[in-house]
Amino acid sequence: MSKVKKKAKKSSAKKNKLGVKNSLVNNINARKKKGISRSKKKTTVGKKSYKKMKNGWGKKKKKKK
Repeated sequence: MSKVKKKAKKSSAKKNKLGVKNSLVNNINARKKKGISRSKKKTTVGKKSYKKMKNGWGKKKKKKK
């Protein structure tokens, strides 16, 4: 028998208990899908931080070759 080494899988990012990549947006969307999202009244995200995050949505950087 020949010895074959198995390569360990490299995951690009760690996943949390919801099964998604760790980011605020992913966590919010995963909770929505599971039906356990919080109302705006009980939110844990501040208005300022949510606004900053929202401003970054939709902007994509072009890579120079």
